[in-house]
Order: sequence, then structure tokens, then C-alpha cells
Amino acid sequence: MRALGMMSGTSLDGIDLAVLETDGETIAAFGPVASFHYDGHQAERALIFGAMEDAAGLTDRAARPGRLVDAEAAVTRLNTEAILAFLKTAGSVDVIGFHGQTVVHRPEIGLTVQLGDGWALARAAGVPVVFDFRAADMAIGGQGAPFVPVFHRALVKALDVPGPVAVLNLGGVANVTYLDGDAEPVGCDVGPANALLDDFMLTRTGQPFDADSAAANAGKADETAIAGLLKHGFFDQPPPKSLDRNAFRRWVSERLPLDRMSVEDGAATLTAFTAAATMRILPHLPRRPMTWIVVGGGARNPAMMRMLAERLAPAGVLTGGEVGWSSDHVEAQAFAFLAVRSLRGLPLSFPWTTGVPQPTTGGVICLP
Repeated sequence: MRALGMMSGTSLDGIDLAVLETDGETIAAFGPVASFHYDGHQAERALIFGAMEDAAGLTDRAARPGRLVDAEAAVTRLNTEAILAFLKTAGSVDVIGFHGQTVVHRPEIGLTVQLGDGWALARAAGVPVVFDFRAADMAIGGQGAPFVPVFHRALVKALDVPGPVAVLNLGGVANVTYLDGDAEPVGCDVGPANALLDDFMLTRTGQPFDADSAAANAGKADETAIAGLLKHGFFDQPPPKSLDRNAFRRWVSERLPLDRMSVEDGAATLTAFTAAATMRILPHLPRRPMTWIVVGGGARNPAMMRMLAERLAPAGVLTGGEVGWSSDHVEAQAFAFLAVRSLRGLPLSFPWTTGVPQPTTGGVICLP
């Protein structure tokens, strides 16, 4: 099938779109990719950030208090615009996998909320849409994340690199997929990634991220502070485990005096914290990976890549682009892959990734 995947991550920089030809088990071909950036939609971006604040106290995934109603409408509208513009050049597709915008993820109470109306998207595009991928997993005790390991496994099978292989996705949160031959993948969130750094840069400079690592490369990381941050109990937990975008916000604000640090030192420290947090997953993996492949926005952060290479040595640390992947669009491709799996009733999550009791399918299928 020719499937379109759509992903808007917790970094809130825009919507990634990617076409994949797949049967949900193997990848026949990679199609066109694109990104719909939020640069011209700052009001909507601010609204979604506000919705995340309003979602913090949610206990009912169907509730839409405060700004969530308007934010959901905005998410649906932006994704519809992105779909219609993209399909003009990408050509027709058989199904759309629509992740939606996560505003809260609290696995400890079985709650995850992704904003977006899949039924409205299906009507607008005239194509079946699969969305709400995570709910079925969480309903029977899973963490609701990560869902991409089954796709990472299909990607890595086509590579000739030393194993075990770890695929590290650096979005707002960092997650890893560990792959070792025919063994079942291990997947989990490993800690904060771009969210803390991006929020810091926006607050201090008005810029949404540390472009080309200019600030981090000019600063010095506070290793003593990082050692204190790594005492968070999350790092001692074995997989499966997952995080909300803002899970570390209070922890960091109470233990890292960012308001007394220069922009450069703050950026360097937060970047190094992500690299150090990644190292903390090593004791929980069956073997130490020989190759790390980094995808997501963090793969475009030179300081992040340098710090990861230093801390994970002697393992090789590569970007997705260096192995022929579209680093910025791997998650969008994953939800194209997962949409086809959902249509076929194949599992999306597994005991060794989300902790669900048995391999579980999911997703709501919306017909136009």
C-alpha cells in the first residue's frame, strides 16, 4: 500500500509528512517527504503550548478544558492544510496515518491525549485516516510509547552496520530502540531531548532553538549540575518506560540555576544533559550497542552529536542521513507504516516496548 504518515512532535516546530510503500512488515519503497513549518503560525503554536499547560491536570482523555478545544481545532486545521498541499505533488495514497499532537502523556495513570480530528481529515482528504494509535495499548496497561520500534526494526534490517544497533530519536523527548539480530527489540524513552533546550532558548533569546549549536558550542556544561539531574528516579527504572514532554521541567528548574547562567552555558548544560541521560539507558540494555543511529531534530544539532559521540564511545554514532534515512521524517514514515499495520490488524505495540501484556494492535480507522 502507498501510505502517508504525519507527525507533529512535542518540539512543536511543525508537521512532518512522508510517503511509504509498505505492507506493514517490509518497506518496498520510500516516497516523497516534506515539512510544514509553524514559522508563520506562531499564534497557533502558542495556543498549543497553552493547551499543554491546561492538559496537565487531565484525568479524562475525552475532556477538553481551557484552551484544548481551540487547540484541537487548530491542530486539525493545520494538518488538513498540510495534507492537501502535500498531496498535490506527492500523488494519491491509500491511507493516512495521523499521529495528532500530544498534549499530555501520563502512563502512570493510563492517560495519553493527542489532539486532532481524524474524521475531519479523512473527509477533507477523501482517504481513510488511522489515528489515536496509543489508546488501545494504554487501555490494557501499556505505557502507550514508544510505538516506532517495529518500524525501526524494518529499517535496520536493510543496513550493514555493526550490531547491536540503537536507534535514538531526539524529538522533544528522547527514545531509543535497541536491536540485536533476531531478538525482539527493546524500546523506551530515555530522557529529555530538545524540549528543555528549545524552551530555554525561546525564553532567553526569543529564538525557538539553538541554531547550529551556536550557543552550546560557545558555552561550558556544568557537569556537577548534570550529575545531580541524573539522580532522578526515572533513570534507574528499566524499560518499558515513557515520559511526558514536561516531565523534567520542575526537576530541572529546582536543581539547575538556569536564570543565573549565561545563554551559552545554559544551552551547553542542557545539551550535555540529553547526552548524559542517553548513557543512563546502557545498564538496562542486554548488551552495549556498537552502532547508534540518531534521528529527529537532535540529529541536526552539532553539539548534541559531538557530546553523544564522546559519551557513547567506542560505539559509532551516526545520523540517520549518514545511513541513507531521512532523519527528520523517520517518525512520519513510522506512522505511515503503523497505519498499514492497523488496517491489517497487526500488532503496533509489544511487551518489550510498551509493557503491554501481549502484542496489541490499535488505531481508530476513519473512512471519508
